[in-house]
Amino acid sequence: MLELHGVPVPRGGLATSPAEVKRLMKELGGRAYLKAQVLGSGRARAGGVRHANSPELGEELARSMLGSTILGQRVNRLLVVEAIDITSELYVGFIVNPEELTVSLLASPRGGVDVEELSRGELLRIEVDPLIGLADFMKREVAKFLRLPKGAREQLRDLLEALYDIYWSHDCEFLEVNPLALTADNRLVAIDVRMSVDDSSLFRHPELREAYLKRLSEREAAAREHGFSYVEMDGDVGVIGNGAGLTMATMDMISDMGLKPAFFLDVGGGASSSRVREALRIALSHPRVRAVLVNILGGITRCDEVAKGIVEGLGTAPQRIPLVVRLSGTNEEGGRRILEAHGIRYFTRMEEAVSALAEILR
Repeated sequence: MLELHGVPVPRGGLATSPAEVKRLMKELGGRAYLKAQVLGSGRARAGGVRHANSPELGEELARSMLGSTILGQRVNRLLVVEAIDITSELYVGFIVNPEELTVSLLASPRGGVDVEELSRGELLRIEVDPLIGLADFMKREVAKFLRLPKGAREQLRDLLEALYDIYWSHDCEFLEVNPLALTADNRLVAIDVRMSVDDSSLFRHPELREAYLKRLSEREAAAREHGFSYVEMDGDVGVIGNGAGLTMATMDMISDMGLKPAFFLDVGGGASSSRVREALRIALSHPRVRAVLVNILGGITRCDEVAKGIVEGLGTAPQRIPLVVRLSGTNEEGGRRILEAHGIRYFTRMEEAVSALAEILR
């Protein structure tokens, strides 16, 4: 994507086998970096970026990297890129600023680290008005802050314009080049790039949507198909709720009890029995889950509909996993009667439900 917009990037290619890594490294001159294709930050610290000084070493490293798990994701592909002689590593990026209704242009002369690790004096922040766009004085200010030599300043101007264009044309939430390399001959090269695209805009970007869907697990794909907010974590307790605030509060309470959430699934407001059934089906299919907590506060969501969905979901479950339900709100009496008739344990207070869950898992 960056290359299509004229941003200089290292030569390279994708590999799915050690033999392909060896072949690519020979084409690139024998020295290269192997980068695991996984989503998320902190890839290098997790062992997802390795340097090889020979095609043979690259082949050996590929054997250990392919099929491994990095940042909770299986590594199926490696990006093999040429090793570039770098004199300094810089940072530039754009990120949405919802408080100011602007786009923040970020820059630092200290690249190669997470932007959160930078001190205030190491990070330049310029607010860009979307109605005006990226002004020339902003580019000059960035070049001055990065202490770029004269030969690289014009390159930076073109690079920032290209990044800003990508940011808007692809509905990004953030886009960062980290590190942005300055070479011995004063060339700027985007060594590593990270971007986050607003999920709601994927219908406008079929090429990104296809790549995004390929990376989803079966549970994540099912949740997206039904319009659920679903995020997986590394624990063993499933959390189903209605509303982001309630679901997050439930996870906090679970964590306070010494338990770790495996995921949270938000069914949203006004959930029907069929939506609850599908949510429970997704939850119970998680291989690591030891118990599931359903926490519903009925407003426009009817508790009797939720109860029906729970009964239907349990009826199709391939295995019996402990389930604790908290129901409170609209039609809660009807919901309780349905749960009682099927021997499903329920509570009206969230604290009681979480305590019961902790007792089950002790």
